[in-house]
Amino acid sequence: MKKIFMGIVCGLLNGLFGSGGGVAAVPMLESAELEPKESHATSVALIFVLSLATTLSYLLGDKLDFGMAWQYMPYGVVGAVIGALLLKKIPNSLLRRIFGLIMLFAAFRILVKA
Repeated sequence: MKKIFMGIVCGLLNGLFGSGGGVAAVPMLESAELEPKESHATSVALIFVLSLATTLSYLLGDKLDFGMAWQYMPYGVVGAVIGALLLKKIPNSLLRRIFGLIMLFAAFRILVKA
């Protein structure tokens, strides 16, 4: 039952906010006793599938601007590879702090723009 709830929450956040499902997936995967690095990597795999489903939904709903997306994709791929390489080298305690700071920054930006 917990996995069903976790999956729905991640999918819902991903559908609403882009890849926002990772915000929920990482803590939920850690609560399932995965190490932080495994949680982050597993979250990426989960969000990949959710993002495909969300992309298809947006494409069918005529809400997707591929022209804009293509402008960012090459740089996003470079960043993703660098991030994956860094994940192997960052201690778990630092990874948790960085993740927490990014979540706080994101929350601050959302509150300020509201």
